[in-house]
Amino acid sequence: MAATAERLERSSPLGRKLWGLILGRLGAVLILLLVGTIWSRNSTDPKFSTPTLSVLLVVLFLTLVYSLAHRFTKTLLFQARLQFAVDILLVTWFVWTSDVIHSPYTALYIVIISTSSLFLGPRGVVITSVGCAVAFTGCALAVLTGLADQPTQYLLEGSLSRTVQSVGLFNIAFFVVGLLSARLAEQQSGSDVRLRAATQSLANLRALHERIVESIRSGVVTTDLEGRIFTFNAAAEEITGYDEKDVRGHGASVFFGEMTDHITSSIHASDVRAISPRFEADCLTAEGMRLRLGFSISPLSAETGETTGMVITFQDLTHIRALEETSRRQDQLAAIGRMAASIAHEIRNPLAAMRGSIQMLRHEMQDESSQTDLMEIILRESDRLNRIITDFLNYARPRSASHAWVDIGELLHQTFTLLRFSPEVNERQSVEEEVIDGPLIADADAEQLQQVFWNLARNALQSMPEGGVLRAQVSRNSKNRLRIMFTDTGRGMSPAQVEHLFEPFSSTTGGTGLGLSIVYQIIREHGGTINVRSREGQGTTITIELPSERTEGTSQK
Repeated sequence: MAATAERLERSSPLGRKLWGLILGRLGAVLILLLVGTIWSRNSTDPKFSTPTLSVLLVVLFLTLVYSLAHRFTKTLLFQARLQFAVDILLVTWFVWTSDVIHSPYTALYIVIISTSSLFLGPRGVVITSVGCAVAFTGCALAVLTGLADQPTQYLLEGSLSRTVQSVGLFNIAFFVVGLLSARLAEQQSGSDVRLRAATQSLANLRALHERIVESIRSGVVTTDLEGRIFTFNAAAEEITGYDEKDVRGHGASVFFGEMTDHITSSIHASDVRAISPRFEADCLTAEGMRLRLGFSISPLSAETGETTGMVITFQDLTHIRALEETSRRQDQLAAIGRMAASIAHEIRNPLAAMRGSIQMLRHEMQDESSQTDLMEIILRESDRLNRIITDFLNYARPRSASHAWVDIGELLHQTFTLLRFSPEVNERQSVEEEVIDGPLIADADAEQLQQVFWNLARNALQSMPEGGVLRAQVSRNSKNRLRIMFTDTGRGMSPAQVEHLFEPFSSTTGGTGLGLSIVYQIIREHGGTINVRSREGQGTTITIELPSERTEGTSQK
């Protein structure tokens, strides 16, 4: 912390100006040496004598000392005062060695006084002017009283009065310049105070705005006119799972899709002072989960009124849309349930009588007759009809779940072991499972979850009639929920098929269309989520997430 404070102080305006003073002094001495050398070649007058090389060495030594002091100490104001005091002594040296009264270096006192107004306050400038006057007057008195080895022409009749007048005029000039510089320093000090106050107010206002934006529970994104993301608040990071540094500079269409028409509609609504329209879009989180976002777009204007970008506010509607979908499905379920009770016996009883009769006739027929083949077809189709009724009743009147602590990885292993030896898998299909080490415990109904795994696996295999790979993975996500992923290399689905995948009687593989509806219902009753990613010709991935219970000794690969 102390080192940081030192760096901040050295990089402050006073610190930067002090560097300028150190380097400017060295440059001024070099120029004086150069001009003095040229001047001395054209004049033999002693008052034009130039500073010697020793003066340059002294200034170089002082520059080194000042630089080290500036680098390793924090007393910047004290350093500035000390440097001006030493500067007065150096200029006095120049004046003393170059005909005091008529020295061309006397003007350097005015330079010192004027420069001090940039570093010292009004009082410091006045003290500097007094110091210059005292130093110059002291040199003049030393010459006039014969204390110095200087020409005595000032003591001649008439010269003494002119000399005193010259010294007085110089002192008056020093004081006038000092007063004017003090006034300048006072104005500068007031300006600095107002500037610091304005800067602090601006910083406080900016911090307040940032806190307000970060406290908003809706996602807030600002973009430029090309749609590239400029800011991304904390709620946006929480909703999408992306960090601001990862998305800054990327197109907002990654989250909200094509926005050209949306932006046009929003700008028009802003121009006519109408309510900004609301839009919805699907996006994937950083972990690959599908979200439904509701968003609105507003123009971002500069002080001139020119539109410089867009402000997009959005909310996660996934849960709301899921509740709406659940409510709609429950309405469908209630309607189906009312019919189920009345038609189950009406269909199954005649179906059982028909099947029994056909089986009796089958035994009386010859094994290779054409009638036998027809009866086999009737028996097979009656079995299929019975399965349809069973699925229908399972969906319409699901049994009550019996929850217990079960190992999801073990349930998946058992299901896939049965699947490998079932006729559902042909020789061109491969079934793989990948489970992380350790028990993966969840509060669930084991029989219902096995039905979920079986239905998803069967659906995936049916989407790969020409062969492919079905892979199931069980792991934990970043929020310590169990994740089960079923990935196949089948024919995939269109966006319209994905949208209606879990609706009753919506089938993509030619079945009853109730298997995935039952899966959806079971997962929702377990407090989980289910998401689908699919493209035609590129396979399908179905991801299930369930609440988990981590046990002692659980380890992950």
